[in-house]
Amino acid sequence: MPTLLSARSSASPGDDNHRTRLRPSDMKIYLAGPEVFEPDAVGRGAALKALCARFSSATAPVVGLFPLDNEISDDEAAAGANLATAIRTANMAMIRACDAIVANMTPFRGPSMDVGTAYEMGVGAALGKVVVGYTSDARSYARKVRDLYGDTVVRGPDGRLRDERGMAVEDFPGEAGLGLVDNLMMTAGGIEGLCGSAEEAIALAVEKTRSRRMEPSQGRDSGPVESTAHGS
Repeated sequence: MPTLLSARSSASPGDDNHRTRLRPSDMKIYLAGPEVFEPDAVGRGAALKALCARFSSATAPVVGLFPLDNEISDDEAAAGANLATAIRTANMAMIRACDAIVANMTPFRGPSMDVGTAYEMGVGAALGKVVVGYTSDARSYARKVRDLYGDTVVRGPDGRLRDERGMAVEDFPGEAGLGLVDNLMMTAGGIEGLCGSAEEAIALAVEKTRSRRMEPSQGRDSGPVESTAHGS
């Protein structure tokens, strides 16, 4: 029997609602972020998926895809290396099948966003998906680095902001001159928008996706996906 990545969920594998076959008309949003590391990751994922469902229409349900919805076989779960590969493969399949990615870009273990989330955003952008970010920390990236490392971050003789190792710190002006909140590859045109909450980001992703669906197909990659549902 397959082992759920979200094994802490109270849902039963035998529950009729445990597995949900997604339909082509469903708007699928991949929910990327460090929430998978939280103590109640399953509960947080369920809350994000519930937010997605609130934006459903009669003809196009909005379905959140949370990484811990994936199922991993017992053999894969028994071996650490195989488990890591299985998780990545399952997440990439979800991203390929989704219409949009909503990513939590709040700093994680440092001044930058979670690196795995950044990778997933890049994959989504390369596949032509709608990518929307959100963060609860609106400080510029340069400000966050300065706040973390203090007086060791200074302007060098060349005028560039540099850390104690002499490495340049990204200090580009962003919207309204506030500065980029993270790596320029993520925030300088790599996303459709940057919001202040998950709800705002999901709303924007739904709006952008619906707009795209009204346009002629441009060969964007998509495909069917089977997701486990935990009480949604």
